[in-house]
Amino acid sequence: MNKVVVGAQWGDEGKAKITDLLAQDADLIIRYQGGCNAGHTVVVDNKTFKFHLIPSGILYGGKDCFIGAGTVILPEYFEEEVGGLIKDGIDVSRLKVSPLASITMPYHTEVDGYTEDTAKKGKIGTTKKGIGPTYTDKYARIGLKIQDLYSKETLSEKLDVILPLKNKTLEQVYGLKPYTKEQVLELCDKYAKIFEPYVCFEWQELLEKSKGKKVLFEGAQGVMLDVDYGTYPFVTSSNPIGGGAAVGSGYGPKMIDEVVGVAKAYVTRVGEGPFVSELTDEIGVKIREVGHEYGVTTGRPRRCGWFDAVTMRYAVLVGGLTTIALTKIDVFDEFEEIKVCTAYKDTRNGKIYTSYPTDVYMHKYLEPVYETHSGWMEDITGVTEYEKLPENAKKYLARLEELLGVSISIVSVGPDRTQTIFKK
Repeated sequence: MNKVVVGAQWGDEGKAKITDLLAQDADLIIRYQGGCNAGHTVVVDNKTFKFHLIPSGILYGGKDCFIGAGTVILPEYFEEEVGGLIKDGIDVSRLKVSPLASITMPYHTEVDGYTEDTAKKGKIGTTKKGIGPTYTDKYARIGLKIQDLYSKETLSEKLDVILPLKNKTLEQVYGLKPYTKEQVLELCDKYAKIFEPYVCFEWQELLEKSKGKKVLFEGAQGVMLDVDYGTYPFVTSSNPIGGGAAVGSGYGPKMIDEVVGVAKAYVTRVGEGPFVSELTDEIGVKIREVGHEYGVTTGRPRRCGWFDAVTMRYAVLVGGLTTIALTKIDVFDEFEEIKVCTAYKDTRNGKIYTSYPTDVYMHKYLEPVYETHSGWMEDITGVTEYEKLPENAKKYLARLEELLGVSISIVSVGPDRTQTIFKK
């Protein structure tokens, strides 16, 4: 069975651990979108691995890991991450990169940094890794793909088209320094050497031979950050939803059998944008500290709030989720009460929303409608069977299933691989 792992909230839900677990049974793991603005953490035998571009299935030997065409790659970051894995004794010989993946150039990170630093009302809260500008050039058809690095003729012709446009924008719009063709060619020569051991020109054969085997598709960010369906414009620049796997991997939708939505037992968000169930009181601080809610990529403290069933029902619909993996439920081990947001109330007119309102600029008028559940007040981090969870924990999970209309098949009770319950 081929599975897609999708973040069901605003990212940082613990996708890497779930991907890592499901990768045990997969033959091919594909990262299908996003760039190094995403951070995934996997804990194995008390050792922590942090991933940004590399599929987290790389920790298993004998499996192909493929970075697909839907991704954007900052070469220096890729080199650093691969080097770190090699230093930790991880075999990267089966890591492969699509020649159709887009390259994040220095001018992309410069533009991203300038835009974010000078923004006032329009601040998005990006990681300044050049992701948005890289996708902008991709869709404007003036971007560079990895395959361009290995044809001097192609690269030269493309730069003759790209650089006059890019330099005009850099100078006249952003007040940044232009690039000469020689500078970019020198950079591209460096990038070609970085990718040479991993670029897979035979990617079509790789995908063909994997038909009939088990394929795992790994996304970054989450449904609520999807460029089409998320809290636009406070979103990422790609499609983390289940449908994005068919576009960014090179496979069609018929290859997908199951979409696993990963969600925390509460909600977090990094950066700007609406967040109806956000807690700005001591409870929000407690969730952040107990859950260690700080960004893997930036170290920024994450905004925390109660579980939001309104956004999750929406994620189930547009994300194509067929089942849920719920993480960090153990964070509530010492909570006497746990709340769940079941609806939104418009403070202007009292209107109740149970379906997600996509106009995010009216969210400032919304307040959460909560129901309260009793906590279990005991340590569940060593529980390995669903039946042995405290009754109140099982009641909480059952209520979430009822609200979302899909089953919770995986429950994570701690960061390590072994702290996982597979519900029958």
